[in-house]
Amino acid sequence: MTSNQPPLWRRAAAELLGTSLLVMIVVGSGMTAQQLSPSDVGLQLLQNSAATVLGLTVLILVLGPVSGAHFNPVVSLADWILGRRRGTGLPLPELGTYIAAQTVGAVSGSVVANAMFEVGTSISTKERATSGHLLGEVVATAGLILLIFALAATSRGVLAAPAVGAYIGAAYWFTSSSSFANPAVTVGRIFTDTFAGIAPASVPGFVVAQLIGAAAGLGLLLILFPSADRAADDAVLAHSSETVSS
Repeated sequence: MTSNQPPLWRRAAAELLGTSLLVMIVVGSGMTAQQLSPSDVGLQLLQNSAATVLGLTVLILVLGPVSGAHFNPVVSLADWILGRRRGTGLPLPELGTYIAAQTVGAVSGSVVANAMFEVGTSISTKERATSGHLLGEVVATAGLILLIFALAATSRGVLAAPAVGAYIGAAYWFTSSSSFANPAVTVGRIFTDTFAGIAPASVPGFVVAQLIGAAAGLGLLLILFPSADRAADDAVLAHSSETVSS
């Protein structure tokens, strides 16, 4: 991470806020979908995915210049791994801060979404960890990591917001798990027993699958773009004190 970054507390605040809002979008739009289309699960998924595409795109555009708009521990972890050889990307202490902020943000997002819809915060009972769902998480996460860092490696980080939003929206539909692809968001969704929830027993399998997917995505990235580690600082969006003063 270069020395002209915003201070760590500001980047952590952006990661907490962004992940919290992302989970509010996912959980809140799921509740709205249940209210509007109570007997049509396909339409519920369409409404939920559309809101997520739009909301995630906006969040990356707004907060990317501050923290890089990771909002996802596997993105931060991949950033750290890629940067080890060239001294770019997140240092290890900052990686821990990012992951903690993302996780706290995700849990708070579920709590706030529940409160907005006057639904009590409770632990989800929605079991999801079938073999098909876990494979779906591997595929979804691998594709996400490949996309983000391929854009950075080819100096197209400016496209990250619409590209990541579009990919997640598509992955809602082409993966069996509806593309969580994010350990922090997975943990946050434990705390809502609604359309977007996930039972605690399903979470370890999802997180392991996401980590495997991240490793697969990094492997594909380095096969296709061998110099991708040079651009770790530019994932998800390049951020510097030229755009955000410290």
